[in-house]
Amino acid sequence: MAEASTGTSDLAAEHGLRDDDLLRMYRLVALSRAIDERMWVLNRSGRAAFVISGQGHEGAEVGLAWTLRQGFDWLVPYYRSIAAVLTFGMTPRDIMMAQLARAADPSSGGRQMPGHYGSAEHNILSTSSPVATQVLHAVGIALAAKIRQTGQVTMTELGEGSSNQGDFHEGLNFAGIHRLPVVFVVENNGYAISVPMAMQSPIENLADRAAAYGFPGVVVDGSDVLACCRAGREAIERARRGEGPTLIEAKVMRLTAHSSDDQQTKYRSPEELEAERRRDPLPRFREQLRDAGVLDEAREAAIAEEVRAAVDDATDWAERQPSPDPATALRHVYAEPEGGAASGAGGDGAAPARRPGTPEGGA
Repeated sequence: MAEASTGTSDLAAEHGLRDDDLLRMYRLVALSRAIDERMWVLNRSGRAAFVISGQGHEGAEVGLAWTLRQGFDWLVPYYRSIAAVLTFGMTPRDIMMAQLARAADPSSGGRQMPGHYGSAEHNILSTSSPVATQVLHAVGIALAAKIRQTGQVTMTELGEGSSNQGDFHEGLNFAGIHRLPVVFVVENNGYAISVPMAMQSPIENLADRAAAYGFPGVVVDGSDVLACCRAGREAIERARRGEGPTLIEAKVMRLTAHSSDDQQTKYRSPEELEAERRRDPLPRFREQLRDAGVLDEAREAAIAEEVRAAVDDATDWAERQPSPDPATALRHVYAEPEGGAASGAGGDGAAPARRPGTPEGGA
């Protein structure tokens, strides 16, 4: 690990953090980007079937999820949530096993497409492919936490295209009525696959929709990690105090095509794509930390080496892991007889153990 900073710069103090917090946040942004880039290499070399990318979203996800309590609160992600699930406790090996559909994949035992991240150990709920369905799941978890009085907060993430689905509005309406401890995060990258924002919604800021459900809507620059951290902290603390939900709209950029099956140059101009690159959260955060004296050449080099080693290790390790046994293909699809195979996520059917210290009454 790179040597941690023990001080508190003016930048860190301004945001209620320490310098080592800033360095860990930077490492997560850099790690998320590097894992994402490796996924594309695997795909283009024929070793991974499909990629759905989070490049450009990393700063928002790390900042917004930073204040959640790992192993206690809940995260209900979506397919671009690589940085969020890493921030909440998943590892590069976990991510790469999901990408390569290995039997030990904690998300689904290799049974779902890449991007369906989940971990029972870390209170990360794996989601299904229909967009916005995770909003209802998150609201249900938040309702359980309120009934049980656990003090847990749920955060769920989605794209701006998903905010036009009925599930989104039903979830926000229910959460507003019952003042549930849930934070809704819309990561607005301007495109629902190839459909631009102007053709999806008649309003500029999707956060304005929160007013219809009786709780705050916040717009934040998704390329500003620390602005996102502040917005996430305020929403999480508000939810934990029992004051109800918040809708956060993070204005992010999509630096890649929608997925490995899309060609965005068919509908986005070179000028637009170049403008997006200038808003990239990774170099922006790097420069911010350099200017504050938090990140110097030695620390930057050490973090870059750590990230490279972690991605290489995750790739090599995941490729050595076995694929799911075809004989278990119907497991978790039909009800199994009493005394049959357990219904855990792993390819061998073993139910994952709950992380020690998580309340029995957890949502």
